[in-house]
Amino acid sequence: MTKTTISNFSQAAQQAQHWANEVAGELDWDVPRAYRLLKAVLHALRDWLPPEEMSDLAAQLPTLIRGVFFEGWRPLNGLGHERRKDDFIIAVRREFGFEAEVDFDRAIGAVFHLLDRHISAGEIDQVRNSMRRALRQLWPVD
Repeated sequence: MTKTTISNFSQAAQQAQHWANEVAGELDWDVPRAYRLLKAVLHALRDWLPPEEMSDLAAQLPTLIRGVFFEGWRPLNGLGHERRKDDFIIAVRREFGFEAEVDFDRAIGAVFHLLDRHISAGEIDQVRNSMRRALRQLWPVD
């Protein structure tokens, strides 16, 4: 059995803070706002991925970010209907909260760019390929 220490919790908190800081820096936002966006995009992505791809992605997320990813998840919410790019943006907007000045295409792209930097290229390719073509347009390819 692995022993968890306070330093493990501190490290996990630092990783989560680093991710929020990266999104904030890319969008020139404050950190709490960037965290709200990160959470909203991760939840929308989680709800749109097939279960096996969702769990593969989650396995590569830092511990606290993985907790955010699964927060509020209801496994019975399936992929039962057609989904479009606009529906994804609406899902993110709904959770993030309405702010007229936010360019959600750019904001969502910033979170996807963060994932590109921190998740293996193979996993990112699998996630991107499991998405509908229209939604892939939000995910910038470097």
